[in-house]
Amino acid sequence: MLTKDLAICIRAVDFSETSQVVTFFARDTGKISAIAKGSKRPKSAFDGPIEVFAFGEIVFSDTTRDKLATLTEFQQQPSLTHPAKNLFALDCCLFAAELLNGMIDDYDPHPPLFERFLQFLKNSQVTGHQSRDTISLLILFQLALLKEAGLMPILDYCVNCKTRYERRAEPAPSGVEGSGEVYFSSSANGLVCRDCEPTFPDKVRLSKEAATCLANLRQIPDAAEETLTEIEKILIRHFTDLLGRPPKMARHILGN
Repeated sequence: MLTKDLAICIRAVDFSETSQVVTFFARDTGKISAIAKGSKRPKSAFDGPIEVFAFGEIVFSDTTRDKLATLTEFQQQPSLTHPAKNLFALDCCLFAAELLNGMIDDYDPHPPLFERFLQFLKNSQVTGHQSRDTISLLILFQLALLKEAGLMPILDYCVNCKTRYERRAEPAPSGVEGSGEVYFSSSANGLVCRDCEPTFPDKVRLSKEAATCLANLRQIPDAAEETLTEIEKILIRHFTDLLGRPPKMARHILGN
């Protein structure tokens, strides 16, 4: 049975001297892995080797989901990345693809996430050399990924006692220290307040700016780079816990 779909390549590895195994994130099919026979030959049916972020219409034959599908056609559209222009943006795109590959199950379609990922790749091309803009796009995509995976953290109130963050973020009353403190805990999957934080040994304290941005995601695009970096460190730590390993591309993001 042949299936046609619009897809983005999120991983490509050599299978033999002439073939590749490619992983696509497809709009209506979800994540699929397929063998592209002869793709590395000079005159292949795929116009040469398939690269990560190659985008277009695929046709594949899928006899059983326990085995690799076979890619039969790939009508590529213009490239989604320009690595020579912005290496950090490329690293962010590769990091997003790695998280997508790790968090989404095979044949589990997420059309809204597909559109979000496609838009993220396109937007990353126009951020120029402003790492602040790129990191804000990455943060918003990561949160969209968590939401689609059913793992969106609670970001506007304490997971434990349900106290809303805004109340805890107010200035401390006279003689009371730290009433505005707020933390993020991966084990709790969200924010925890000062009163509840002793219960969660993995908690990380958030600055007021970072907590405010997480409670109101519309503030992220205008946040200071220092605040965005703090949020990204929290998210990388959270994804590390979810995946059971540090994402390989994380060091390129934090090392910027």
